[in-house]
Parts: sequence; structure tokens; C-alpha cells
Amino acid sequence: MNLIKYLALDVHIASITIVVMSATGRIVLERSIATSAAEVRKFFKQLRGRLIVTFEEGTLSQWLYEIIQPLADQVIVCNPRRNKLLEEGSKGDKIDGRKLADLLRTGMLKPVYHGQSGNRALKELVGFYISVVSDTTRTMSRLKAVYRSRGIQTGGRSVYYERNRQQWLVRLDRLEKRQRAEMLYRQLDFLRELRREAKKRMLAAARAEKTYKILISIPGLGPIRVAILLAIVVTPYRFRSKRQFWKYCGLSVVTRTSSDYLIVNGIAQRVRRQSDTRGLTWEFNHLLKYVLKGAASEAIRKEPFRTFYKIRIHKGIAPELARLTVARKIGAIVLVLWKGGVLFDEKVMLKLTA
Repeated sequence: MNLIKYLALDVHIASITIVVMSATGRIVLERSIATSAAEVRKFFKQLRGRLIVTFEEGTLSQWLYEIIQPLADQVIVCNPRRNKLLEEGSKGDKIDGRKLADLLRTGMLKPVYHGQSGNRALKELVGFYISVVSDTTRTMSRLKAVYRSRGIQTGGRSVYYERNRQQWLVRLDRLEKRQRAEMLYRQLDFLRELRREAKKRMLAAARAEKTYKILISIPGLGPIRVAILLAIVVTPYRFRSKRQFWKYCGLSVVTRTSSDYLIVNGIAQRVRRQSDTRGLTWEFNHLLKYVLKGAASEAIRKEPFRTFYKIRIHKGIAPELARLTVARKIGAIVLVLWKGGVLFDEKVMLKLTA
């Protein structure tokens, strides 16, 4: 008999605690193994039956997914932010594993996408580019903080220009502050050079993707935004509709209602009342929201989105909400074009995604 086994893995850099649970909720096996590909494969090859496996998204999740996926019937990499049950009561590797296995068995886990891995190189390059951009911004902030700590105002970008550095350095009245600023300037120069190289490699990898020409044809989506879209979304078929994509990008609205039904003559009838809007969804991919909102700000400067934006402003919609509408429109167009494999056509597409 092909029995179902639910496996939950509590993963750490040194060890993995595995809890095997039956369909009835009985603990079949608990074991800790070393975090190595050989040990994981050895453990799974000893098991029989239909294996459904889960572990939380983290640094090791992609590596572990690639090892386990051929050995199990189903692998669910779950979102740790949604696993509130793990925060209750005592905590430990086996306790967490049991709770996670029970959530898997009862279908309560929120999966994280780990599907196609064909653009793995682009993913790595985009991740590195974003990290370098973040490091550069931090270094610039630290540099200005050195001057502000001595009461020197540093508005604008003049403080970063190489031609102005000596003029700024002589304004620091303490030697240790000047030395710190000089080292930060050296760090900034290095990061800028690294950023240029990372950008060049990232865009080269993005242009090699078949979908690049399609996405770059959409107004507002420049090369960097397209590279990020390709790396994160991977495939548009992850999303059945534009509303699912909006939610993933943080562009969908969260509503709350209560007491939705009344019993009239023994029949449940839905009460028509206005839902309580609670703003945009709080759980989303921050990079994709940055990409689509940035694309919207760029797209409204020219047609066809300029007219689309102005019409909403004339209707009394606040500018930030009108830009949000444009961002959602661009997201819908991205999904339709990507799935259809066609270039942007403003006459057809604005009607198609209305």
C-alpha cells in the first residue's frame, strides 16, 4: 500500500532535524542528520511510500530543494512568516519539526515559488547588483554622517564628487574624522566600480533571455527593471490572473467585512455593504513593487500612459492613487505580453487589460 508520509525539515547550517508524520498525525520517525547532500539523499532513499516534504524558506532552501525534489513526490518550501503556530509554546528543533509536519498534513502552509531554475545566473547577478547598490547607498549615508557629526551641512551630491573632496575634507577639524572620511571615499570608489561591472554583467545576462525584447517594449520598463522582473518572476504562468500578480507585487487592496450573511425565511442571503479598505497588502515582493511603481512614474511622462494618468487626475483621484493604477496597468500588461509572446501595442493592450 502506497502510504503517504509528511516530512518536515528544520534546517540549520550544521544539522537538519527531520520529523516524519503519518496521515493520521502519528509521529513515525524523528532524526537529526548532518547538513550535507550525501546525508540527505541517504536518508530519503531509505523511506517508502508517497513522500510530501516541507521546509521553510531560507538561505539553504534552493540548495535543499534541488536535492530533495527528485527524491520526493511533492516539495513545499513554505513562507516562515505565515507559520504563526511555530511561535507558540516551547521551541526546539524537534518541536518545530512536529508543528511544521502537522501544518503540512492539514494543508495550512503558504508555499514559496521554487520552480524553474533556468535563469539561475541572472538571479545571482541581480541579487549581487541589488546588494552592491544597497552597500553604495549605505556608504554614502555614512560619509555624510561624518560631516554632520561636526556640524557641517551636506545637502545635495557635491560631497561625493571627486573634484570637491579636498574642499570638503579640510572642513573637518579633527584628524580622526578626516581619516575616516578618506577611507569612506575609497570604499565608495571601489563600490561604484563594482556596481558598474555588476550592472554590465546583469544586463548582458538579461538580454540573453528570450522574453527581454518583449518586456523592454513596455513603456516605463528600462533594462534594469526588466532584468529584475525576469529574475524574480521567472515565468508568468505562476499567476493565473492579473490580481494574483498584483498581490505578489504589493499592489492589491486588502478589505475587511464581517457578518456578510442574513437568514431570511430560512435562506442565507448575502448583505450588500461597502467593504472596509485597509490599504495595500502587507506581504509582497518589495523589489517587484519598486519596479512597477518606478515604471509607473516613468511611463506617465509619455503616451499612452500620460493620457491614462491625466484622465484619472481629472476624475478627482489623488495623484498617488492614480500612479498606483498605472502601476497595476503595467503589471497586467507584463503578464499578458509575457504569456502571449508579443511586443507592446498601445492600441490593443490598453483595451485588452482594461
